[in-house]
Amino acid sequence: MVEDRLIRVKRSLSAILAADVAGYSRLMHHDEEATYVKLTVLLADAVTPAISEHGGRIVKNTGDGFLAVFPSAVQAVRAAVQFQTRIKDLTIADAEDMRIAFRVGINVGDAIVEPHDVFGDCVNVAARLESIAEPGGICISSFAYVQTRGKVGVEFVDMGEQKFKNIALPVRAYAAVLDGHSRLRKSSHARQGQRSPPNLSIVVLPFANLSGDTKQDYFVDGVTETLTTDLSRINGSFVIGRHTAFTYKGKSVDLKQVGRELNVRYVLEGSVQRGGDRLRVNVQLVDAETGNHLWAERFDKPIADLLDMQDEIVARLANTLNAQLIEAEARRAERSPHPNSLDLYFQGAAWFNKGLNPDHMEQARSIFERALALDPKNIEAMVWMATVDMVVGSTWMSGDRIARLAAAEATLKDALSLAPNHAWAHVALGHVHVATNRVNQGVAESKRALALDRNLAGAHALIGLAKYCTGQGAETEAHVSEALRLSPRDIFAHRWFAIIGASKLQISADSEALGWFCRSIEANRTYPLVHFLLGATLALLGSLDHARAAAKAGLTLVPSFTIRNFRDGAYTDHPTYLAKRARIYEGMRLAGVPEE
Repeated sequence: MVEDRLIRVKRSLSAILAADVAGYSRLMHHDEEATYVKLTVLLADAVTPAISEHGGRIVKNTGDGFLAVFPSAVQAVRAAVQFQTRIKDLTIADAEDMRIAFRVGINVGDAIVEPHDVFGDCVNVAARLESIAEPGGICISSFAYVQTRGKVGVEFVDMGEQKFKNIALPVRAYAAVLDGHSRLRKSSHARQGQRSPPNLSIVVLPFANLSGDTKQDYFVDGVTETLTTDLSRINGSFVIGRHTAFTYKGKSVDLKQVGRELNVRYVLEGSVQRGGDRLRVNVQLVDAETGNHLWAERFDKPIADLLDMQDEIVARLANTLNAQLIEAEARRAERSPHPNSLDLYFQGAAWFNKGLNPDHMEQARSIFERALALDPKNIEAMVWMATVDMVVGSTWMSGDRIARLAAAEATLKDALSLAPNHAWAHVALGHVHVATNRVNQGVAESKRALALDRNLAGAHALIGLAKYCTGQGAETEAHVSEALRLSPRDIFAHRWFAIIGASKLQISADSEALGWFCRSIEANRTYPLVHFLLGATLALLGSLDHARAAAKAGLTLVPSFTIRNFRDGAYTDHPTYLAKRARIYEGMRLAGVPEE
């Protein structure tokens, strides 16, 4: 019998340095041997000597990077500055797109240090800081900043609070200014202005209380704080923490100056006014570089429960802003002569957001493929390329339905292995499960997504679709209506209208179905499936001429659509679902949809 033994874990306060090569996959794809040789030389001539000289040691190599530990933050930063400067000198003659550059993150914390590895939350934070550092740059935590300020001959720019995946609390980050020390201005604001703001970077300024009643401040501030939190859930976003944002409360500010001070691309400002029994909320999104207004919205509602109203307002704003920010980033990316992987992701997402029709889907997919060619680990490009395949396969836009859904599932599983908390990836995978007769798994994925993001409207809509696919069409509308409450102008809203319409056909409420299909077409006339469903419904109601016109509009968008493909692509084998679906086949025949 093996006796239990107490294993003593040795911990120590250490400075952790995490580094990797920016764009390593792209460099290896272009020339494996040359990249390997260059990296080996740089590690031997620049990195290892600097780390040793400053009392550190490399404890783990990660292929394109490494982890190192130091006795102090000062030594870690000095070593990083030394090897980053040396690497720049050694690679100055290389073409810019083939130049090897390390990104470095440094944090201080209590770690478990072993001979060939290091463990602890402080290590995870260092790795996250490395991921937001610029190529050739150094990003450190506030813990490291406090210990190194004024001691390492390098100035730092405050990047604000960062919300990292799988890290419970925000981390305040600082970026080292390595270039042109003699040219640095004394003002930290000016230094920030010299840096390019991160993609999707935004500050939510404290909303103004126009009610004249200071008792309403708690509600107004609550909207600001909750919206800041919800925007930070947008994948890839950089949101200034609320404590920094609230330093502007009650002040008349120049929004372009705010953008320069905080180094963000966008500013969201708003106001709340209560009059009698109504509440009015105005918001506007501003380009901090130009001062141009990009988007504005107004909510004017009867006053009910203020906390419920706060949740609804925030949910609607966050869901709408997601699409608005992507569109703004796509316009910026179009002006770039050499778009990077992230630029291409935004361009692909903008095409996707134009509407769910074959042309837009294929345009989006080709751009996502280009993004992944530059960076195979671009999670957003992976997830949304898979979403394209899911949409095309689940809506009969092409004849390779099974292949598209299988490709979507494989890509989403790869993405979730790298980013297990990507809420939308869970929803997209759930759609694949529902469309391939695995409804329970699809609902489970929806619930995982809602646990990660309670305002993710698409997860509610997917549960409604699952109800329809299991013959419970009478319950569909409530779930989809919740999605529409959270995101009434969602890019998927027209599809959600169609789901409700199909559920009404399932319970023989044909006139109600007609209304929902018409709403879907009003929202987006280029979604093919709804035209066929509208044609079937009109035919069942006896309006054959209008039915044929609707079917013709659908065939214009997808000439290959047939009743057989639609029937063979039934989502589930649930008997009620299949039996009620037979009515749709008959309606499509009457509307003139081809059988084969």
